[in-house]
Amino acid sequence: MDIKQLRYFLAIAEAKQITAAAKKLHMAQPPLSQQLKLLEQELGVSLFEKRGRYLELTEAGATLYRYAEKITKDLEEAQTEVTQISSGIRGKLSIGVNTISYYPLPKLLQSFRETYPHITYKIQQNESAQLAKLIKEKVIELAIIRLPLLLEDYSVLQLQKERFYFVTSIPQLNDNHSVTLESIEKHALILPSTDGLGIFHLILEEFRIKQLQPHIIGECSDISILMELVASGFGSTIVPETVLRKHRGYRVQAYDIEDSEATASSAVIWLKQHYLSKAAQRFIELLAHEMK
Repeated sequence: MDIKQLRYFLAIAEAKQITAAAKKLHMAQPPLSQQLKLLEQELGVSLFEKRGRYLELTEAGATLYRYAEKITKDLEEAQTEVTQISSGIRGKLSIGVNTISYYPLPKLLQSFRETYPHITYKIQQNESAQLAKLIKEKVIELAIIRLPLLLEDYSVLQLQKERFYFVTSIPQLNDNHSVTLESIEKHALILPSTDGLGIFHLILEEFRIKQLQPHIIGECSDISILMELVASGFGSTIVPETVLRKHRGYRVQAYDIEDSEATASSAVIWLKQHYLSKAAQRFIELLAHEMK
């Protein structure tokens, strides 16, 4: 059994048809069928069973699939590392960003691109918990996530903290552009509740500390819809600074919450004890420099 056979096996497992796998591999069907037959003979097991027009993995096939996927990914990482050592900084930066992503990110990526023009990018958006899972699955290398999140298996570089703002469509609430939690208490609030952000409970805790009972009329997991609801007068909200910077153009007013110490925290994470591409290493260095 060699790496080429494993790649053939993975292609068949993913395509679920010899013909489709052969097309994907740019080879004829008979040689691919022969390679599968040789692999099954060597292992002494059937790796697939016929289900109508498609092939399904047997229990033995599913076990081999898990190992084959890891082996081929590890080999690709080894090849990438060796190549980068000899040819300088090239390759791809694969990074995930959460729903309320770190607002300086576009500027940082532009700066990084100017320094390393030969790097390409894979940027994937998802919730923080899902991004952490994608790192473990080696779909992406880095992720910018919102804290709090259980991160025992990850290295963490905390980014700048952001204050929260009270946002409403009520015109000219006051002249000093700040409010207190007590004055917010009487407003109908619709709060962000995106999974993995922890913002909803953090805001509630701020009111609890002040022994206040906010008038919460709802939650919204989509920030764009949340801002539209606020702009329409449906309710007011409390959001971190990033939301205001990313979602402009709404007919709303934002006020600093003068008696709140709550902040929204972001971090960049990557898997512990795992090789990082030179591109990922350099991007972490850039972020660390920005935090100084």
